[in-house]
Amino acid sequence: MKLHHLASTKLRGFAISLGFLLFLGITAFGKSDRPNIVFILVDDLRADALSISGHPFSKTPHIDRIGNEGAMFKNAFVTTPLCSPARASFLTGQYVHKNGVLGNGALYSQLSHELITFPRLLRDAGYESAYVGKWHMGNDDSPRPGFDHWVSFKGQGVYENPPININGTSKKVEGYMTDILNEHAVSFVKQPHSKPFVLYFSHKAVHGPFTPAERHKGIYADKKITMSPSAKDTLEGKLVLIREVEEKGKKMSNVQRQMTGQGRIPEGTIRGQLESMLSIDEGVGQLLKALEETQQLDNTIVIFTSDNGYLWAEHGLGDKRWAYEESIRIPLLVRYPKLIKAGLQPEQLALNIDIAPTLLQLAGAPVPKDIDGKSLLPVFKSKKADLRELAFLEYIAEPNYPRQAGWQAVRSHRYKYIHYTELSGMDEFYDLKSDPYEMKNLINDSKVKKSVAQYKAEQQKFFPKN
Repeated sequence: MKLHHLASTKLRGFAISLGFLLFLGITAFGKSDRPNIVFILVDDLRADALSISGHPFSKTPHIDRIGNEGAMFKNAFVTTPLCSPARASFLTGQYVHKNGVLGNGALYSQLSHELITFPRLLRDAGYESAYVGKWHMGNDDSPRPGFDHWVSFKGQGVYENPPININGTSKKVEGYMTDILNEHAVSFVKQPHSKPFVLYFSHKAVHGPFTPAERHKGIYADKKITMSPSAKDTLEGKLVLIREVEEKGKKMSNVQRQMTGQGRIPEGTIRGQLESMLSIDEGVGQLLKALEETQQLDNTIVIFTSDNGYLWAEHGLGDKRWAYEESIRIPLLVRYPKLIKAGLQPEQLALNIDIAPTLLQLAGAPVPKDIDGKSLLPVFKSKKADLRELAFLEYIAEPNYPRQAGWQAVRSHRYKYIHYTELSGMDEFYDLKSDPYEMKNLINDSKVKKSVAQYKAEQQKFFPKN
């Protein structure tokens, strides 16, 4: 709790000191010079679950349009692959060890009222701001500072006939959650706006229990699902997965869970996620159409992404939280024809903390000095733009999930080092070029001894001591 208090105190002080700078920044930019912003966030969506990213049967034509008419990042990651921390990092541009939202849970409700978010800064700089969808930093659904319009719900919410909080008043709404949120987002876009606007649109889907709209249930029932080679990983060298952990009164390793079927992902789960995507894709189409009809599309930057990936039995795992590729990789599609050439596919290592500084810079608002992310604008201008050579990632262990050990990771285009912060002798090192499925742990391989030492030094230098 000490870290949470320090983070919130620092942010409150920063908000006061930044006010005058924001006032100066706004005077130099008129409405016509600044784009509208539509930021679309999906829950638990893997990077390879879209048709544009090569999925064999998933159909996402409207989402694909964003990438086809703009940019699709080839190497985008979340700094923490878990709902609440990832959302806090998107909003603040900071790592969780700085903003204080270390995990899921009710204790982050109050802190989430104190975060200095990019929509809050944009509103201070003259934008009209709206939040639609899942907040999920604590269970509190009341409006957060910095939003002129608020549509949300408690915690995870429900898919069918959900209670919705609209500008501080809660009521039950008949219908399917994704459709309801789509309607609110489209309605906001269609309203007359005297200022540029920022819409932060955060879906409940495709989070469990993976419930598609009735009209989409069974659409992919006859589609063949091909599992990744790492779904057959023997886990040799992955000591963190082989170790026995007590769970519900029983000690069991991940190998044993895999053999008994507890570590396997049913094909119905995968189909449920992909079928749940269909109503999201419809909503993206409705939003793009609304922007076109109101003649705002080409003056609006549209971003589509996810709060984390999702493991489909790779290494015998489900859910997220791990440092493996399927967990940390996210889709990141950006459309803004005034700046981004259609079909751009940047190779740079992009992180979710880069969204906040990118949008603040694009809007002409000052970027706080304590933001950890980097603006992506240079990447849109040049394929050779330098962004980062190393991506630093982290996960703080949660008591309710004893199997998911806390870790800190360093990833480059070629290598990945994973340090388990509370476990001794269980670190991992992968050559992603020769071993993209992360099957062979090279932590003790003499051939990469120097690289292991280098990455370990980078990890120790970057992350604060526990």
